[in-house]
Amino acid sequence: MNTYINQRDGIVPAVCSLDCPDQCGLLLHKKDGVIVKVEGDPNHPVTQGSICNKVRHMGERLHDANRLRHPMKRVGAKGEGKFERISWEEAIETITSKWKTLVAEHGPESILPYSFYGNMGRLNVEGMDRRFFNRLGSSRLDQTICQIAGGVGYSYTMGGSYGTDPEETVHTKLFIMWGINAVSTNMHQVVLAEKARKNGAKIVVIDVHQNQTGRWADWFIPILPGTDSALALGLMHVLFAEGLADEPFLAEYTIGHEQLREHVRAYDPATVSAITGVPADDIVKLARMYGTTSPSLVRIGNGLQHHDNGGMNIRTIVCLPALTGQWLVPGGGAIKGNGGFLKFNTSALQRPDVRKNPDARLINMNQIGSALLELDPPIRSLFVYTCNPAIVAPEGNKVREGLAREDLFLVVHDLFLTETAKYADIVLPATSSYENTDLYTSYWHHYAHLQQPVIEPYFESKSNVEMFRLLAEGMGYDDAMFKDTDAEMIAQALDFPANPYLSNIDYEKLEREQFVKAAVTTDFVKQLPTPSGKIELYSAAMEADGYPPLPTYVPLVHDGDYPYLFVPAPNHNFLNSTFSNNAKHVRMEKIPKLFMHAADAEASEIADGDKVRVWNDRGECELTVSVGETVLRGVVVSLGLWADQPGSKHNVNALTPDRPADMGGGATFFSGRVNVARM
Repeated sequence: MNTYINQRDGIVPAVCSLDCPDQCGLLLHKKDGVIVKVEGDPNHPVTQGSICNKVRHMGERLHDANRLRHPMKRVGAKGEGKFERISWEEAIETITSKWKTLVAEHGPESILPYSFYGNMGRLNVEGMDRRFFNRLGSSRLDQTICQIAGGVGYSYTMGGSYGTDPEETVHTKLFIMWGINAVSTNMHQVVLAEKARKNGAKIVVIDVHQNQTGRWADWFIPILPGTDSALALGLMHVLFAEGLADEPFLAEYTIGHEQLREHVRAYDPATVSAITGVPADDIVKLARMYGTTSPSLVRIGNGLQHHDNGGMNIRTIVCLPALTGQWLVPGGGAIKGNGGFLKFNTSALQRPDVRKNPDARLINMNQIGSALLELDPPIRSLFVYTCNPAIVAPEGNKVREGLAREDLFLVVHDLFLTETAKYADIVLPATSSYENTDLYTSYWHHYAHLQQPVIEPYFESKSNVEMFRLLAEGMGYDDAMFKDTDAEMIAQALDFPANPYLSNIDYEKLEREQFVKAAVTTDFVKQLPTPSGKIELYSAAMEADGYPPLPTYVPLVHDGDYPYLFVPAPNHNFLNSTFSNNAKHVRMEKIPKLFMHAADAEASEIADGDKVRVWNDRGECELTVSVGETVLRGVVVSLGLWADQPGSKHNVNALTPDRPADMGGGATFFSGRVNVARM
């Protein structure tokens, strides 16, 4: 048994498993085998001992009395939440018997796994589970709910998920935080920026809502949702027009700069101001500040890509550091994600080679509601893990209607009886990350981490890895890959010569040191994996794929005639739906709010603190309005995904569209429209 489990008292190392860019090093305090305190590891080079309230209170979540303890089967109506305890043996037999029948009668594609990164451990979210479903030959899930649109757009420009080393941003003199509430979602970037601020750095925040990060900024610039690419093009117009572009850098490290120079003439400040709601003078001021300050960094947020034009938004913004040559300056450049530096051998981990039907149907996870209700042939069984689609998926009413189908065999593996689990036929208790061995790779900083189990599994909980081994056995699969140990799977993932940045990381080193930094060089921009090997301001690949080859503003899709653009943003104390069922975090967040401009509120006879109905053709929810000037006119912003409460309607995703974004099939959570009225 792992030595950290045996250690009943004292302090043991860990890593935060949440889907967060910071991926903090932790120290867990144990007493009688129970975690009684969580603090940051001061020896971690990036997170340096500071942690957020989410993980600080993780011990209470792990030992919550409402946590699932045993497998259960449904004995009430779907959605009612009535279950009775069964054994793991009965659960596995029930599931595999049903699946064997479905495979025989309807084929393996009648079964669909549904998961995302509720736990960022690679073995548990894209290891043994992928091996199992590839071997089964199930339908495939297109995991598009988070960063895919921006990832595709960024890759057209940069070739992959490569950006500035966050540790270098202590040298930055100008931060442009674009569409990121970093105070709530990337706190260590804020810590690094504060260190730079003490040396004279300025912080500009561009966002649709003056949230905590906007209030922290030296200059907050409100913008209309979905117009970010237009603003970036307006900045380029001024940079070229006023001779602020770095011509030697453009000539050596980019392609398409001459075409771009001509293209952005059409995006003059007055034109861009009319699109974005940003005053023309502010566009000029920001461009001059950006063009004359070095090092300057653009921290690109997640929300920008949750629009119809999300991929193009990111593709356009990441062109900016090329115009100013900031990629060669320590602390300059941009960060959207840095996952490319820690890219591992996904084929060895997931084993797509064992799939007999490589062209099995691919179902966009954002459209799971429509898929459950309309797909032909239908999805007859859904297996949900590390995700809660009843809360997080768009078109929420469709999702719940689909989950309620009596002919859908639903299995959910989770820590709690989630909104999704209440519709399940079989519910299985999941371990937390602190009960597992797993590999973690940050998508912001450059460190990989090894998590070893530090506490015993909670009652009868099992990890995804262990559970899928049992399911494989129950299906009669005797493939050697299902017998690989956790350590062997991690070693297989890290054996990846195709990524030279991973060359200094292996399982043994992680076991000794807990976290290891990728071998990233400062001149990565000189060897980008784009078709040209350069930063592609003009992208022939985009043209071949049917997109404008140059950065272009494309307006949002018409979403009906409702008066307000609606942005359901994250809040400070939850992470998506995680923590929304924990009493302490709910108390800290208080109530679900809707932020509205004072002039809009006055016109609708709405006062601050009123309960309001928010609705469109997809559904409705009820929130408490916060009136002020933190959003522009015609925009309303909610915060957080709230767990169901008796008598309440807080599911904002009942209002969000499930149509795909411009690139990668990404989500368009932030491109819907609503109406608002006082209740």
